Amino acid sequence: MIGFEECAQMLDEIADAMPYELYRELNGGISIEQRVKYHPVAKNNDLYILGEYKRDLIGNSIVFYYGSIARVYGSLPREEFYKKMEHILHHEVRHHNEYLAGTDELEFWDDEQIIKYLEKNRG
Repeated sequence: MIGFEECAQMLDEIADAMPYELYRELNGGISIEQRVKYHPVAKNNDLYILGEYKRDLIGNSIVFYYGSIARVYGSLPREEFYKKMEHILHHEVRHHNEYLAGTDELEFWDDEQIIKYLEKNRG
């Protein structure tokens, strides 16, 4: 399994490889926390938040949740784990840039995924 430190190094490498312009106004930066974070609508703690784009009084930031990522992708080989990390960062950076552009396309897609999850887990 990929440990926290190695995961954080991967995140740094992935972030450094992306065009800096995508991070404009991301004044809170990108961070990684060790904890698991469950989605508020999770049934039986089975829906994890892997990363999130946050806007608050501190500013705009992206947070990764290593505990959640490890639970979902921890058994993957390093290369596949790395690709999942790339996907998560690209997803959250897109949220940031859509916010700056005044659109919510990805937010609508995320909402659709939650609706599908809830429909699948009724009862």
